[in-house]
Amino acid sequence: MSGVIMQHETEAETQFTSQDSQLSNPPAGQAKSWRKHWLVVGITALIVVGLLVSGIVSRVRLRATLRTEAVQTAVTPVSVVQPKRTAPDQEIILPADVEPFINSPIYAQATGYLKQWYFDIGAHVKEGDLLAVIEDPGLDQQVSQSLSNLNTAKANLALAEITRNRYQGLIKTNAVSQQDVDNAVGSYNANQAIVEADEANVKQLQALQSFEKVYAPFDGVITARNTDIGDLINSGNSGNSGTVRTDLFHIAQTSKLRVYVNVPEEYSQGVKAGMTANLALAEFPGRTFQGKLVRTAEAINVTTRTLLIEIDVDNPTGTLFTGSYAEVHLKLPGQTSAYLIPDNTLIFRSEGLQVAVVKDGKVTLTNVTAGHDLGNSIEIVAGLKADDQVVINPPDSIVSGQQVQIVQASLPGDSK
Repeated sequence: MSGVIMQHETEAETQFTSQDSQLSNPPAGQAKSWRKHWLVVGITALIVVGLLVSGIVSRVRLRATLRTEAVQTAVTPVSVVQPKRTAPDQEIILPADVEPFINSPIYAQATGYLKQWYFDIGAHVKEGDLLAVIEDPGLDQQVSQSLSNLNTAKANLALAEITRNRYQGLIKTNAVSQQDVDNAVGSYNANQAIVEADEANVKQLQALQSFEKVYAPFDGVITARNTDIGDLINSGNSGNSGTVRTDLFHIAQTSKLRVYVNVPEEYSQGVKAGMTANLALAEFPGRTFQGKLVRTAEAINVTTRTLLIEIDVDNPTGTLFTGSYAEVHLKLPGQTSAYLIPDNTLIFRSEGLQVAVVKDGKVTLTNVTAGHDLGNSIEIVAGLKADDQVVINPPDSIVSGQQVQIVQASLPGDSK
């Protein structure tokens, strides 16, 4: 039995030895197949490793790109403009009313009926021209009566003078008493006073009678006639019943015109007497009329906050009509340190009026002092420099020190 077992073990060892020998020394064809296999495995491994490395590099690059874009996105893009220095002189245009140099209503000083008028509207009259005649029979009768009373008083005075002189001669011979002389002198003096009173009464009535004729007080143009022949005229500018009466005539002196302008308070200090002003009227397109500023009210109207000024304009040919509406062009001296910026650059906050100025890529909020508001632009008299870059349409969230990126820069005057 043991011999059989020993024999089987020997055969098994011989078989295993034979297999190991085959593995250690494979045939030539099998060895070539194994080399191809390992080559494919190596190449595949290299490809996989390359793909992994390429993916990692791409992700790193993408992450860096995203980080850069995020940083750029965090920087606010802004448009800026440079302030524009104001001109040495600035022109303002203001509405104005053209009025005659002298404008007078003519009222009657006598009461009666209008007998005749001699000039109608548009007539040019000279000083002293007879405009109308008023007929007042009652006044004429009073004048006649006063003249009669004056003549009677003069006759009595003449008689009293004779008596006085006679008595003064007789007193020297004691033919009359001193009392008689004194009575004669007193009678003379009383009659003299009566004559003087009657003369004054006659002059008064004659003066009233002279008002029956209405004369032009100055050279001018009749702009209104408010009466006609036969109208009942009341003396003065109101009737006996208290009802308001209109003027008989209205006369305007138009050879020189007054133009009144209300200048806003902010321009009041630049307005001085002697300045030249130009008038433009709608009925004369493309044409201007020159005037001279002669006076100012030197006081601001508390209701309108304006300064009233007067401009005189020569109108010898009557080209300009009184009552016209005109636009007055005034050139006022500007401030040399003032700048103009668009109105959409202003920031209104509790700190006051501000603008956002960009320097070295960062924002600085600067307080400014506004001057004249010109509509689309505003004058800044303090707080800006010529080389400042002011942000246009600044966002509400903008703060000092904020990083910004300038995407558009405008030169002075190009911001509109």
